[in-house]
Amino acid sequence: MTRILIPSGALGLGYDPVALERGIAAKPDLIAIDGGSTDSGPSYLGRGVSKYARASTRIEWAGLIEAQAKAGVPLVIGTAGTCGAGTAVDWLVEITREILSEQGRSAKIAVLKSDQPAERLKSALAAGRITPLSPAPSISDEVLDDCTNIVALAGAEQIAAAIEIGAEIIIAGRTTDTAIIAALPLMRGDHAGAAWHGAKIGECGALCATNPQSGVILLDVDTDSFTITPLADGANATPHTVSAHMLYENTDPFILYEPGGHLDVTGARYEALDARRVRVSGSRWVPSARYTVKLEGARVTGYQCMLMTLLRDPHYIANADAWCADIETRCRAKVIDRLGLAADAFEIELRQIGRNATLGALENRSAEPVELGIMGIVTAGSEALADEIGKTLNPYLLHHPLTQQEEQPTFAFPFSPAEISIGPVYEFCLNHVLELDDPMDAFTLEVIHA
Repeated sequence: MTRILIPSGALGLGYDPVALERGIAAKPDLIAIDGGSTDSGPSYLGRGVSKYARASTRIEWAGLIEAQAKAGVPLVIGTAGTCGAGTAVDWLVEITREILSEQGRSAKIAVLKSDQPAERLKSALAAGRITPLSPAPSISDEVLDDCTNIVALAGAEQIAAAIEIGAEIIIAGRTTDTAIIAALPLMRGDHAGAAWHGAKIGECGALCATNPQSGVILLDVDTDSFTITPLADGANATPHTVSAHMLYENTDPFILYEPGGHLDVTGARYEALDARRVRVSGSRWVPSARYTVKLEGARVTGYQCMLMTLLRDPHYIANADAWCADIETRCRAKVIDRLGLAADAFEIELRQIGRNATLGALENRSAEPVELGIMGIVTAGSEALADEIGKTLNPYLLHHPLTQQEEQPTFAFPFSPAEISIGPVYEFCLNHVLELDDPMDAFTLEVIHA
């Protein structure tokens, strides 16, 4: 059996320190936490930066480094620095060095990077080793050259290579959410279907429990099943909460594709062992004929300026559609006339925050108001400080629930980055997989003694 301690769904979201101590006392074989997400859009990958505040990241990471020392087992983070680009990995390595120095200890660190040079991918594209997923934009050498950052999502094989080095801390670039959890059980010969299914259920910490914001869970993987145990007070796993997580960020509730194959949970059975724990058996891992890794890339598509006004007059509110359309028409005409621009050289869009701003023409509710605009305005003594505070606010505006007992919500940001400053706008421009002869062909692994 292999026991994985998962402190939280992502570094930067917080975790219950009391529950974490319970996890350490349970003698895990590895501590794993995700560091990233594409939830808030392409800007973070495009810029190669973290969306989470450095101060929050540092405090939480220091707590996990202390937990690693107590438990005496590897600490693994995937998709470091939110986006997993090399600059974000280096950012977390720097933080790690600072923490180790303050704690008066040293550690062997494995650094796995996922960055993909454009020249490598252009050669792979020419050789027919890049395959589009559906839906995928068309790509060319020019698109690859335009990307400011391209990463490949590492799987369990790349994480296993880092574990085999004997590192105490593993800082990985972009990985699949499940890879950092599934790797060790697979290495130790546990059931492959259980390892991948358990990793999928555990990837977001206590989201698979009745107190989804509590964070800390234990995952036990054995020869034919896995068991989920939430560790915070008031957090319980049930067959419903566990099985439902296969729907999270997944187009098919029964199939999950990973590098090297796919997970099939069609025959999975969910059993409540008691009021807190759930055991799952019957999951299958199906190896693929080709080994592929998914690619993510971001490029600059233009530059944006954001303005906002508020309408309170009932007459204007009642006629907001016509008012906005008239402004767009008149402003476009003036720009074309006075700046000499072609009509397709720019875009003006007015969104009504409070009415159809999220879905536009797809909105199927007509009550007034349909939406409320909640805008966080941060004022500070410097731009850097305001940005730091804004990044601290960011995850609350994206996921904070009204009560602890309800399922975690996800709200919609109208912009990416969510903390808005004037600057370049990025888009994701790759939804493709890269075929590899060897899982490490597109990745680099370095050992640091800090």
